[in-house]
Amino acid sequence: MTRGKFIKVILFLFMVVVLASCGKEISEGKMDQNRTAGSHIGKPMEHREPKEPIEITKEISITAIGDMLIHNSVYNDAEVDLGYDFKPMLKRVEPFLSDATISIANQETMIGGVELGLSSYPTFNSPTEVGDALKWAGVDVVSLANNHTLDRGEEAIQRAIKHWETIDMMYSGAYKDEQDREQMRIYETEEGISVAFLSYTYGTNGIPVPIGKDYLVNLIDRELIAMEIKEAEKEADVVVVSLHFGNEYERMPNQIQKDLVQFVADEGADVVLGHHPHVLQPVDWVEGEDGSRTLVIYSLGNFLSGQDEFYRKIGGIFKFHISKTTKGSEKEVTVHSPEFLPTYVKYSNWQDFEVIPMYQLTDQELPNAKKHYEEMKEHMSIWVPDLKFIEE
Repeated sequence: MTRGKFIKVILFLFMVVVLASCGKEISEGKMDQNRTAGSHIGKPMEHREPKEPIEITKEISITAIGDMLIHNSVYNDAEVDLGYDFKPMLKRVEPFLSDATISIANQETMIGGVELGLSSYPTFNSPTEVGDALKWAGVDVVSLANNHTLDRGEEAIQRAIKHWETIDMMYSGAYKDEQDREQMRIYETEEGISVAFLSYTYGTNGIPVPIGKDYLVNLIDRELIAMEIKEAEKEADVVVVSLHFGNEYERMPNQIQKDLVQFVADEGADVVLGHHPHVLQPVDWVEGEDGSRTLVIYSLGNFLSGQDEFYRKIGGIFKFHISKTTKGSEKEVTVHSPEFLPTYVKYSNWQDFEVIPMYQLTDQELPNAKKHYEEMKEHMSIWVPDLKFIEE
């Protein structure tokens, strides 16, 4: 090989080595760029701990009042030029009703209206304006299952329901047809807590329920009650059961009441509201067979009526609170902190009917007012010594 050819070979080999080296650097440079651009190829994933679910607690309050038992003395006093106005009778208790998230009343008399003909004891029919006054005062739900539901027959019930629907008032215990009855009464609050309302009565004063029209009034039937409580539990956070039962004018519950309340508690009801005795019966906590506690007031007494015996003029506003805590998919709902406001129906010569908080009564409005108030506080808290009484 000549000297010239040898030099050319050496130069050629040198250029090959240089080019191969540059290619490797360029290739590695691209790989580095890809990695810095976010590729996880060849690198372990960063380990992150799962976030702890946030715990959220919401709370609502419910108030309940007893019998709206509208005798002729009451609706005659409410008569005005263009109908009837019951609002002045409720003016002093309105702040306590409208203050709650939900308020429920026992509407003892059907509000069939004047077209049907108003009537008093023993077969009641009341002005529709009773419903308007309750709505104005802050009531959201009415229980219609009681011994006077059928007083004026189906027509009064249908007329009453039409008015309740007109003023957008939820009703329970009496229905316009079977489809209406099958619709569970569940009140959905803005706080995300749902409450189901169920209502039943021991009877209808001997007036038979029309054949094939059981929907007109819910009678106390343990099988029916158990079934509806189970259905309500599936759809609502809390189940409130209104029971029209007990002996009239007896200030303590009888054994039949206690046994039925125990049954309802065992079935899963969270709260029981009692009506019918027309006098106050105490508050209690009843333990269910699963260890849960059911809040009960055996009788809320008369809230507004024309009855004139002393204890029948005393009713009250029962208030309790419901808390719902959610954490992820878990939830816990608690009924707690019961409160009570005794009330008194004041009137003179069957005029100027007014429902007044007992703590506000003067001796001019009720002689020995403070003494009577303290007696009612002791009576209502006999089984719940820490029962709070509303005085503001």
